[in-house]
Amino acid sequence: MAYTEKSIRTLDWREHIRTRPGMYIGKAGDGQSPDDGIYILFKEVIDNSVDEHFMGFGREIEVNLDDREGKISVRDYGRGIPLEKVRDCVSRINTGGKYDDSAFQKSVGLNGVGIKAVNALSSSFTVCSFRGGQAKRLDFHRGELEKDFPLNPTSERDGTYISFIPDDQIFKNFSFQESILEDRLWVYAFLNTRLKLSFGGKSYHSRRGLVDLLEKEIGLGNMSYPPIHLETDDLVCVLSHQNRSTESYYPFVNGQHTPQGGTHLNACKESLVQVFRQFYKKDFHAQDIRSGLVLSLSLRIQDPVFESQTKTKLGSTHLKSQGITLRTFILRFLQEQLDNYLHQNPPTAELILNRILSNEKERKEILGLKKVAQERRRNARLHNKKLRDCQVHFTHKKHPRHKETTLFITEGNSASGSITKSRDTQVHAVFSLRGKPLNCFGLSEKVVYENEEFNLLHHALCIDGKGDNLDFHPPRYNRIVLATDADVDGMHIRLLILSFFLQFFPSWVSAGHVYVLETPLFRVRNRKKTRYCYTEEEKIRAIQELPQHEITRFKGLGEISPEEFKGFIGPQMRLLSVRTEKMLNDANFLSFYMGKNTPERQQFILQNLRVEKNDF
Repeated sequence: MAYTEKSIRTLDWREHIRTRPGMYIGKAGDGQSPDDGIYILFKEVIDNSVDEHFMGFGREIEVNLDDREGKISVRDYGRGIPLEKVRDCVSRINTGGKYDDSAFQKSVGLNGVGIKAVNALSSSFTVCSFRGGQAKRLDFHRGELEKDFPLNPTSERDGTYISFIPDDQIFKNFSFQESILEDRLWVYAFLNTRLKLSFGGKSYHSRRGLVDLLEKEIGLGNMSYPPIHLETDDLVCVLSHQNRSTESYYPFVNGQHTPQGGTHLNACKESLVQVFRQFYKKDFHAQDIRSGLVLSLSLRIQDPVFESQTKTKLGSTHLKSQGITLRTFILRFLQEQLDNYLHQNPPTAELILNRILSNEKERKEILGLKKVAQERRRNARLHNKKLRDCQVHFTHKKHPRHKETTLFITEGNSASGSITKSRDTQVHAVFSLRGKPLNCFGLSEKVVYENEEFNLLHHALCIDGKGDNLDFHPPRYNRIVLATDADVDGMHIRLLILSFFLQFFPSWVSAGHVYVLETPLFRVRNRKKTRYCYTEEEKIRAIQELPQHEITRFKGLGEISPEEFKGFIGPQMRLLSVRTEKMLNDANFLSFYMGKNTPERQQFILQNLRVEKNDF
């Protein structure tokens, strides 16, 4: 193709955002996942309101959702946007109050882009500023100004109102999930103890801040000792150890959740190791200190540097206002506050020491078990009984199909045989389970090396993985798909394997690598057509549409022929993403369903018991 002057285009702000929305909001999505773009739009709006509160203006924020239209609105009671600059602030790129440190300090908004992206990517966008007894309103359609209302007197309290409907040209079949919005609002409440938020008739307010966050996410009953709360003007740190080996981190910068961590989290983890070594006067292995650590960190700094517009990872290395590195600032904070706490609370210090010593003992035991596990894996490879690998792996980042790499975890030889014969050997691998795996909830990493089935599965998942903690291994396959029968036994096996991932690889689940394969329950066919039905409703429709039909009920994956399976694991295969609605998995949730039997769980089962009838 010709590359001439005509090939060069200049886009205005609105066209650029709509042409390249991924630069501003990540993936579009339909609202089923917490990182879908419609929630980034909501975040950009409410972040401005929270920044107002942080600057000392407004202690209430109201959020409303209209499910029918998909419209969401945010009303704060801050200073309100200066009335003559309302249009510029929502439609003129690189314009805003966050460039003026005297007006906004240590805010998450930096580049004057976020609210413009919301405007450009919304089919309907309304902004109204109330300030000094006057109101200014503007209506937009996909970033284009539709109506500019004149200044009007008002009795409304000062503040800002913004409503928007995500554009269905960008966000196909979207819908806001109230549970995801509620989790977001709780985070704002945990980070701002003086702030009250309202949504759906509920109030969101936290008095203990990050301690409440850890109680909600982990559960105080799942911690080895009460959370240690350390705080200064610009840094809050709450930590404990949970009753399992997984590490859980909840880092924030200027109220922004940074799930990928960054320089602040790395500095805190390194500093914790140094402080504990100094206090106990022993050179503990870093893994022994951090195994089971649960930590929430909230940092406030001026002009933070993030690695993208979505602000999921901090890149700042220095604190300009203090002239020191970020690592030095966090180390000094922990050396003073954590060291003082340990001296003032000997019982807690002893509990932490016992946990570190227990981790040390377990790590050394695992080193011995690894030798046995390596021999077991070598024998498994020789007999080729478990893993039928593919040619491309997720770690082959430069390969054009690396994102298609999939490991199917199946039950039994018949199901694995059908998938193996019908798979795409380039990107599809198959691992065959033998019987029901162990319920690993509450067990330590030792079980991964002691249990033959889990050890072989771990090896299949990350053959080339190296590291001290299981969850830090990179995934070998982009998609890990549980392919079990749609009967009671299959569901049980699915839950046991899901517990394995939530126990030892929670970050893989949070990152969207784990799926469940949907396979048809019925086949309805006549001489001319064949319909595969995944639900009772689909079966009923197929029966009505196909005269003189016959119905086959698939009792297990092994009954589906390889030729048929090709249609179920190809490009159009139906996958259910296993995602946690909270920032990480909820230990209370796992404890209820996979822990020891309790009267509460027995009552839950009795109340939700469902009897299915074979009616065909």
